[in-house]
Amino acid sequence: MAKTSQNPKQDEVLVDIVEVRNKTQEFYHKYQNFINYGGAALLIVIVGLFAYNFLYKQPKQIEAIEQMAQAQRLFERDSFAVALENPGGGFAGFLGIIENYGGTPAANLANYYAGVCYLNLGQIEAALSYMEDFSPKGTVLAVMKEGIIGDCHAELGDLKKAMKYYINATEILDTDELMTPHYLKKVGMLHQLNGDNEEAIEAFQKILYDYPNSFEATDIEKYIGRLEAN
Repeated sequence: MAKTSQNPKQDEVLVDIVEVRNKTQEFYHKYQNFINYGGAALLIVIVGLFAYNFLYKQPKQIEAIEQMAQAQRLFERDSFAVALENPGGGFAGFLGIIENYGGTPAANLANYYAGVCYLNLGQIEAALSYMEDFSPKGTVLAVMKEGIIGDCHAELGDLKKAMKYYINATEILDTDELMTPHYLKKVGMLHQLNGDNEEAIEAFQKILYDYPNSFEATDIEKYIGRLEAN
C-alpha cells in the first residue's frame, strides 16, 4: 500500500513540478520550428563562411553539412532514434557526424541535436553528455543549451543544478517571449518546492508582467494565488 503524505501542499507542488518536467518534449514539439530555425540559421552561417572562403581548404566541413541533412529532416519529424544512428540513403546520423567529422562546426552542432534526441528518448545521461560537449554560437542556441542541461539535471533528481541552469537560460536572452517565460516558470516551481515562496512569487510575477502574452502567463495567476494564500 502506498504511503500517504502528511503534507498535501508539498504534494501539490511536486505534482506541478512533475507536470512541467513532463512537458519538456511538448515544449520542443511546440517550438520545433523555432528551435530548428536556430540550428538552420547556424548552418547558413557555416555555409556562408566556409563554403565560399574555404571550399577547398575545408572539404571535411562541407561534406559533414551534406551528410547531416537527412538526419536533420528526420529530427524535424521526431524520428529521434533513427536520426541519431541510421537516417538511411547512405547518410550519417548525428552520432556518425560527431565521430567522423570531429573538429568541424557541423560536428559541434550534431552534439546539440544528439542531446535533444537523447532527452526525448529518455536517455538522460547521454543527453547531458552530448549537450555539455556542444559549444553554442549565438544567444538562441545558448539559451537552449542551458535549458536542456537544466532539464537533464531535473530528470536526474538534482534540482539544485537544474535551478542553476534554468536561471542561466532566463538571463541570456531575457526579452524572449518563447523561451524565457518557459524557464522562469520552472525556476518559480523549484523555488516553491524549496519553500522559497518570495522568490517563487517573484519569478511568476515576472512572467505575468513582463511576458503577459506568453503561453505560461495564461495560468500563472493560479500559482501566484496559491503562494500568496499561504
